[in-house]
Amino acid sequence: MRSSALPALVILGLVASGCSRVGIEDIVPRPSQETTSSIERPVTPSVRVGASAPAQTSAPAEKVEDQIAALSGGETDSGFAMPALETAALVPTPRPATRSQKAIDAVIHPQRFRDAKPINFGKVAPRHYAVHGVDVSRWQGEIDWPKLRSQGANFAFIKATDGGDHLDPMFMKNWTGAAAAGIRRGAYHFFYWCRPASEQADWFIRNVPKVAGALPPVIDVEWNGESRCRKRPSPAQVREKMQVFMDRLERHYGQRPIIYTAPDFYADNLKGAFTDYPFWLRAVAQHPSRVYPGRKWVFWQYSGSGLSHGVKGNIDLNVFNGTEAQWRNWLGGRQLMAEAD
Repeated sequence: MRSSALPALVILGLVASGCSRVGIEDIVPRPSQETTSSIERPVTPSVRVGASAPAQTSAPAEKVEDQIAALSGGETDSGFAMPALETAALVPTPRPATRSQKAIDAVIHPQRFRDAKPINFGKVAPRHYAVHGVDVSRWQGEIDWPKLRSQGANFAFIKATDGGDHLDPMFMKNWTGAAAAGIRRGAYHFFYWCRPASEQADWFIRNVPKVAGALPPVIDVEWNGESRCRKRPSPAQVREKMQVFMDRLERHYGQRPIIYTAPDFYADNLKGAFTDYPFWLRAVAQHPSRVYPGRKWVFWQYSGSGLSHGVKGNIDLNVFNGTEAQWRNWLGGRQLMAEAD
């Protein structure tokens, strides 16, 4: 969730915060003090999530591939083959939702978002996906959540924490506002490379409620040029830290965390790794299949310059990688995991 350059006062405030402190570990290299504790994970049936569903359709799933073939002729205008329907990581067979949850999930609002910097993605564009959503933080200010939902925000990822001691001041207001509007919400954590992963996991758990129906927690991993922390661990150390953080969250919330990342960080550290985790990928100029070849994904962040009624200024725009039916099945699987703990 990259944002534009912050005003000088904001940057000074971040420098003064605990999550930007530079300790002795930044001066004297030492072996990692963190150890993974990967938990036993049962093998579960999966729900198929596709890479190219047509927009706002309630057609049966078996018709989707025919519609896509008609749409693209099997290839994009860039000449690369359309990816086949793929499988999301570890999504169990859903059980019937509660009556109140059925009411929430019954309506998929078509997207009415605009973009201050529109991109031509070719024949496989965001508009061809059925379920759209947003991600937000304090920088969106006061949000009219019912209006935002009516514009097509069927889900929202909400900034919760940074590092080991920073809480987004709008998190709880956004968390409760999204739920009251009937929007499926999840929380994300911006990972700092100068803080132990275990501290960061404890901080996130302390501040993000464990509630049935929430989307899985998200670990946001990217290089942050605006932080005083200049540490860039090796790929092995990056993955070790991530595993510690994700294991703790999975044990607490009963859901496998989603990994959000950007192209440069992915190329440096994550290519070919964490194949059994759901990914949320930033790709604002090309389809994810071009930017992250071979990587299965569940969410695509396609714009950081979205415009919508219900929020002032720009907002990040996203799509779910599947049809409306697959979205409901995926939600059912997440609900099952959240309640199983």
